[in-house]
Amino acid sequence: MAYEPKVGRIPIRQLSPQQPENLWPAKAFAGEVVPFAATVFKEGHDVLGVDLLLTDPSGIRTKHGMAPGAPGTDRWHTQALLDRAGGWEYRIQAYNDDWATWLHNARIKIPAGIDVSLMLSMGAGLLARAVAADPGSKVLRDAGKRITSKKLTAEERFAAADDPRVAAALDEQPLASLVTLSDPLTVRVERARAGLGSWYEFFPRSEGAKRKKDGSWTSGTFRTAARRIPAVAAMGFDVIYLPPIHPIGVAFRKGPNNTMTPTPDDPGSPWAIGAEAGGHDAIHRDLGTITDFRFFLSTAKKNNIEVAIDLALQCSPDHPWVTEHPEWFTTLPDGTIAYAENPPKKYQDIYPINFDNDPVGLREEVLRIVKYWIGVGVKIFRVDNPHTKPLAFWEWLLHEVNTEFPEIVFLAEAFTRPAMLHSLAQVGFQQSYTYFTWRNTKPELEEFFTSISKLHADFLRPNLFVNTPDILTEYLQFGGPAAFKIRAALAATAAPTWGVYAGYELFENVARTGSEENIDNEKYEYKQRDFAKAEALGRSLAPFLTRLNGIRAEHPALRQLRNLDIHWSDDDSILVYSKFIDGRFTADGRSDAILVIANVDPHSVRETTVHLDPTRFGIDPATPFVVTDLLTDETFTWGLNNYVRLDAFTEPVHILRVEFPKGS
Repeated sequence: MAYEPKVGRIPIRQLSPQQPENLWPAKAFAGEVVPFAATVFKEGHDVLGVDLLLTDPSGIRTKHGMAPGAPGTDRWHTQALLDRAGGWEYRIQAYNDDWATWLHNARIKIPAGIDVSLMLSMGAGLLARAVAADPGSKVLRDAGKRITSKKLTAEERFAAADDPRVAAALDEQPLASLVTLSDPLTVRVERARAGLGSWYEFFPRSEGAKRKKDGSWTSGTFRTAARRIPAVAAMGFDVIYLPPIHPIGVAFRKGPNNTMTPTPDDPGSPWAIGAEAGGHDAIHRDLGTITDFRFFLSTAKKNNIEVAIDLALQCSPDHPWVTEHPEWFTTLPDGTIAYAENPPKKYQDIYPINFDNDPVGLREEVLRIVKYWIGVGVKIFRVDNPHTKPLAFWEWLLHEVNTEFPEIVFLAEAFTRPAMLHSLAQVGFQQSYTYFTWRNTKPELEEFFTSISKLHADFLRPNLFVNTPDILTEYLQFGGPAAFKIRAALAATAAPTWGVYAGYELFENVARTGSEENIDNEKYEYKQRDFAKAEALGRSLAPFLTRLNGIRAEHPALRQLRNLDIHWSDDDSILVYSKFIDGRFTADGRSDAILVIANVDPHSVRETTVHLDPTRFGIDPATPFVVTDLLTDETFTWGLNNYVRLDAFTEPVHILRVEFPKGS
């Protein structure tokens, strides 16, 4: 059998977007502007044309012309707005542009007197082809007559062909030969919430909790926690994430600050799931009933908020599974069940699950649990420590769930090595926690923001949480209020999805000694917070968080992932980046650009020169432009090089709107 080449007549290679190894489709979310690219080349010097052929989920195909990138790279690019959920198919079409090839050669030869008659004859033949394809075009007919006219000079005949109107007509319907199509690839587009949202985490048991005179507590409930929802919505958050809401075990229950000496009134860690009252499909009786939880969900919906719950596949020693399915755990040689460890941390109140003894039975039970909560009304699951479970299990579970329920969103809480973090996203997790909390210096942030917006955006959607119950970084511990403002501003502008854990707006920054956790961690006890009092006293970051979410809502550039570009400054602590969306992709037809200039040293006042490449946001480098600071309402006229002074103790960040002329 004759060997069949794997490349077409015109090689089309390295298509993007696609996942590494192309085992699963590339990912996007509805409303995302996605860059498409391919390497296209051919022997010789003919001029090529390249198009993106894009088919939406309903089967409608559109063609998008691709433009060459940097000279010598043979890389072609375009962008497309993927505006609906479902599978989008794309192919790259390449062809010899016969007219452009002839015109390029004719512009060189005819003025030089080389092969003039031959070149005009070739041009006439091409125009005859064009007229045959588009007989109604007067422009092409007239050019065809003039190029063959014996009454005109060679220069006049060529000028008739080298007419911008002819070029425009043939751009619409190129004279193509050697047309080559790539194999089709798929982009899986999920609903907007899969890639866009502002998350707020709180413990429902703390919302409305009351301390009695004897020091014991009355737990908050779903009903009392629902009273907090309007305030969260007023800050502009649209997802509330709840830690596990299930019964909590008694055996080896942890006391305050992760101690092993709880009192009978200590509530224990919600992640120690399971007790006599039930397991992952039950609700802690202190929080209420399933009716109360549905009330919480309906209150959130009325406030345009979705609710995410925790999917933590682990058990308290009191979980029903321990006696009903001992094969789902790891038994040690001494007969005990292994508890969870992350040395030096020990979690004696938690048994990890063994996925190898009965993989089919276990995965079917987890699928049942997920479907149960979907039936209750949950559409978002924040998955605890997915990197401690087999990747193949997640691939199976997410495929099963999203095939039946494509609207369900899974967030991977996987602070782990890149291979696992990336692979979890590749097999189907819609969102991922990232290393953002530990990227604090200018070089670290430049590298990180480039990675999430450019290198990994075909499969990984970052959720930039600024803090969690487990993560209070040294930057926040010792950076003062400025650190809290800086981190929130970066998270809210660098990615379309970000989040905060309650207490952030109160500048909670005291850690347990030798730990990266808050002192008196809410994981192990109730916590009362007086948000209203702090705001009344001017000691709350809530107005700043509200403004950030307002800016995000007003500016479509901030609701995109792949459009972040790093710029430059002369100071090693002044970070500069832009986000831009062209007007052809916005609802009102206006381009939108945001510049973020951040002093990432929370202990300093910095003065420097910021250097911009305005072409990154659609402005000629020689043209001055006006910017407005969306935090202070100040306006400035900027250009390539701009003086900046950022005082960490007042306003450490500029969030600048580029003022485009109307109609641009």
